[in-house]
Amino acid sequence: MAIFRDNSENIVDHDRSIEDRRRHRQLVDKSIKENLGDILSEESIIGEGKNKKFKIPIRGIKEYQFVYGKNSKGVVSGTGEEKRGEKIGTDDPRAGSGNKGAGNKEGEDIYETEITLEELLDYITEDLDLPNLDRKKYSEIVTETSGKKQGYQRYGINPRLAKKKTVMSKIARKQGKKRALKEENIDEEIERFPFKEEDLRYYRVKKKPKRESNAVMIFIMDVSGSMDSSKKFLARSFFFVLSKFLRRKYNNIAFEFISHTTVAKKVDEYEFFHKAESGGTYISSGLNLALDLIKESYSPNVWNIYPVYASDGDNWTEDNEKAMTAVKELSKVSNMFGYAELLPSTYSTTMYYRFSKEIKLNNFVPVIVKEKKDLWEALKLMLSKELKEE
Repeated sequence: MAIFRDNSENIVDHDRSIEDRRRHRQLVDKSIKENLGDILSEESIIGEGKNKKFKIPIRGIKEYQFVYGKNSKGVVSGTGEEKRGEKIGTDDPRAGSGNKGAGNKEGEDIYETEITLEELLDYITEDLDLPNLDRKKYSEIVTETSGKKQGYQRYGINPRLAKKKTVMSKIARKQGKKRALKEENIDEEIERFPFKEEDLRYYRVKKKPKRESNAVMIFIMDVSGSMDSSKKFLARSFFFVLSKFLRRKYNNIAFEFISHTTVAKKVDEYEFFHKAESGGTYISSGLNLALDLIKESYSPNVWNIYPVYASDGDNWTEDNEKAMTAVKELSKVSNMFGYAELLPSTYSTTMYYRFSKEIKLNNFVPVIVKEKKDLWEALKLMLSKELKEE
């Protein structure tokens, strides 16, 4: 159905650009969402600030217009082998389609727009439709902590002893005793006047509430030799976007970082995202270190625990059973345990398939990224499972 728009100059109040701007915004939004996977898997995204800009191709916008076709000349005959609905005699030698070679028709206008990491996170939030900040699993623990000193009191702990005020209390007591002796006409020199418990004065400190996190994200990354540079960059991109998003959306989350080969170690955030290593692979080493960390610092009775592990799924055979046991144990003490397998080998069966088959716990969420463009879908699946369930 054709729609005709009156663009005559007599209609003063009509703004022709409004509809164009709306359509332009829709195309921009559509292109950004279609390119999320490519953007998130960029190596340059790691370590960038919120003002880092990324370029996205946008198809040009054209006004609707009539296009005149060519009149068919003569009668087109078939051979008798044509199928119903097939068009005959419509080839255009000027077209540049298929393997016909170069054409001479006008191409489609494509230009680039820029988006910052902060704006990118807005699209992620919108696409996921995540819950509000007061969800139970990301609640806070309110504890009391020391505030400002407000006056004095007779009882307290030694670190809060107000020495000057205590001495003043002793002097006041001594002067009081002298006045009492004088009133009784007793001429007695007070030589020794020791401190008594009643002299002691302590600072009164007003308690103030302190909000602490009761949710911890434990990032575990395989940095062994089988994780080549492209896999490591993809793993770091995965964790970087995840950490940026979570810090932006939720204010009270603690983070821990573990990297492993055959041996695992706890590292700081900078080392996690930048240091490269090599060696063999024991998946269980990283998972068991996470279990030790939980046992020492993050009791499941108090903390909501969310480990996320990234690897290419290759593991030393002798460690497979240990890895299976560690995954099950970690899932039992966690609210959600995410396993991301990145660019797995096509020549062997990886741990993703065994974990998916043998571990039936609902809070274990395995995802697989076979190509870089799949990264966003994997992130979306894990985040949706992790943040939407009660």
